[in-house]
Amino acid sequence: MQTYEFISYDEETTQQLAEHIASYVKAGDVLTLSGDLGAGKTTFTKGFARGLGIKRAVSSPTFTIIKEYHGRLPLYHMDAYRLEHSDEDIGFDEYFYGEGVTVIEWASFIESFLPEERLAIAIQKGTETERKITFTAIGSHYEEIVRQLA
Repeated sequence: MQTYEFISYDEETTQQLAEHIASYVKAGDVLTLSGDLGAGKTTFTKGFARGLGIKRAVSSPTFTIIKEYHGRLPLYHMDAYRLEHSDEDIGFDEYFYGEGVTVIEWASFIESFLPEERLAIAIQKGTETERKITFTAIGSHYEEIVRQLA
């Protein structure tokens, strides 16, 4: 397991980093995002979507659970917060092993459904705009992405 830590001093830097990561992903990739409310999970996803060439505005799928966006690859943006204490499989495999890339906020709530290999991204608040972003590669493909970041 390979890790990389990055300090972002503002939202635009976080989005630029995420946009850069999007250039390395392929269909079937899964990125999990963890962090407190307001840490920057959706901000990260906005930059990631921009990196996939998605023009549509990206917002948190809190109430819909999954939002789909179309760019170079489809982006499946999930918010698993409302799935806490649920063991219902809502067709995760169709997303995780599908044509697009899946980004999951609050992924710990669906841990048992997650693919074995993925890129785990933890975002921690520092000052009002500063964030520490830790990337943990679980699997060789994701280790290559983390190497590109370092």
